[in-house]
Amino acid sequence: MRKASELISRQAPINVDKTLYDNLSPDDSHVVVSLSKQRAYLLQGDQIAIDTPISSGKRAGMTPTGHFSVLQKDKDHRSSVYGDFKDRAGRTVRAGVSVRIDSAPSGTHFVGAPMVWFMRLTGDGVGMHIGILPGYPASHGCIRMPPQAAEMFYNRVKIGTPVQVTD
Repeated sequence: MRKASELISRQAPINVDKTLYDNLSPDDSHVVVSLSKQRAYLLQGDQIAIDTPISSGKRAGMTPTGHFSVLQKDKDHRSSVYGDFKDRAGRTVRAGVSVRIDSAPSGTHFVGAPMVWFMRLTGDGVGMHIGILPGYPASHGCIRMPPQAAEMFYNRVKIGTPVQVTD
């Protein structure tokens, strides 16, 4: 069995063409995500401004494939489904819960997981945002990105920017 550190080390780091990125505007950008390669690309035409590692849905179909567009941008988004149950003092009572599956213990409330630099792709909540990159698909469907990449993508896309997600 492979160790997570071996998988992580196989993922090439983020690569930015600074000249192209600096001249890229939200009006002429588009995004391509490759689930098989676990990479996302911010492009101008056919030129790659950013090539970054990602972590997508852990099971086939969790991250939908197809043609999408950015539906919403929210720098400080929180999940409405995944997060923690906290008590009145803000202490975590149960972490990593899903409101679709888990019941809140008495005296607790739900706090959604942070999804910083969130770019929504579907009405079901799938989007691109900062997240843990273990080197393999591990999310509940979202496309997790390293912090630098998520912020850079966020700054160069707009509502309506085309996003193609492929196998």
